[in-house]
Amino acid sequence: MRTFTKTALVALLSMSVLSISASADADKGKKLYQKNLKESCGFTGAVFAAKFKQADWEKAYKAGTLNKKMIEACPAGKEFIESDKFKKVEEHLYDFVHTNAKDSGNIPNC
Repeated sequence: MRTFTKTALVALLSMSVLSISASADADKGKKLYQKNLKESCGFTGAVFAAKFKQADWEKAYKAGTLNKKMIEACPAGKEFIESDKFKKVEEHLYDFVHTNAKDSGNIPNC
């Protein structure tokens, strides 16, 4: 019985660690914005994220039109937003803008 309990506990802890590392990250999204969009957009991440409310960002993400919403917020960033790299990091950028949206009460320092 002890062996089973230890094995189950190890499995549970392993799964929780793996699920944390696989989820989106607002801090990573902030760094991605700074690296890829800040210069072309000409404003900080706080201004970019506050272009829309959380519900607007969420609706666009769920509908698969986050790229269009981001181009609406920053037309100058269109080249990056339509690139393959954007598709790979979209969930992190979404987490960043959703966490720091107009009605979130959060203001990122970027």
